Amino acid sequence: MINLLIMGKPGAGKGTQSTRLLEYYHLTHISTGDIYREEMAKNSAIGKLAKQYIGKGELVPDDVTNDIVKNVLSTKKFPNGFMLDGYPRTAAQAVALDEMLKELGISLTAVINVEVDDKVLLERMAGRRVCPSCNATYHISFHPPVKDNVCDVCGTVLIQREDDLEESVLNRLRIYNEKTKPLLDYYKKKGLLFVVNGERPKDEVFNTILQRIGD
Repeated sequence: MINLLIMGKPGAGKGTQSTRLLEYYHLTHISTGDIYREEMAKNSAIGKLAKQYIGKGELVPDDVTNDIVKNVLSTKKFPNGFMLDGYPRTAAQAVALDEMLKELGISLTAVINVEVDDKVLLERMAGRRVCPSCNATYHISFHPPVKDNVCDVCGTVLIQREDDLEESVLNRLRIYNEKTKPLLDYYKKKGLLFVVNGERPKDEVFNTILQRIGD
């Protein structure tokens, strides 16, 4: 069983690597971002609370996030292992996760950090556009739609998500550097951290991770 935690600044490409690793190892995806988006779409109490923070590029309070992750881990519905994505983001969350895992008799295989420079990330994210109907993703410079600002797949007008606005991106990077970056030292001391250069081609990044984790 392989249990991974994947980290990286917003826009570093950890989503792309997560998808490939999930398929390769047949892992269960535990993404706090996905969970919150589902709750926001349902307009639930948690969704409304999360929207207040996410819309401003801020983190959802630890106690709310910790409870959600613990509920998912407690089911133990991950026959081949799991991948945590977007959690933990703070030292307090990391300590809470350690307590959860110890209580549930689960251990982490590795913590992967996809490292990319802030300037590169700002360009990547501020240029991103998404389709509100089919969720197709584009970039105004690197992957533009055939027709300007219109989805190639379904013809819907593209949007820029609130958390991709330049002000929000800069705020998210600031929060990451202040609160999440210390986690790298935390997991390095545990001997679990593996840092990979996310500015290289996607296939190179993926193959480097596979070499580290193994089969």
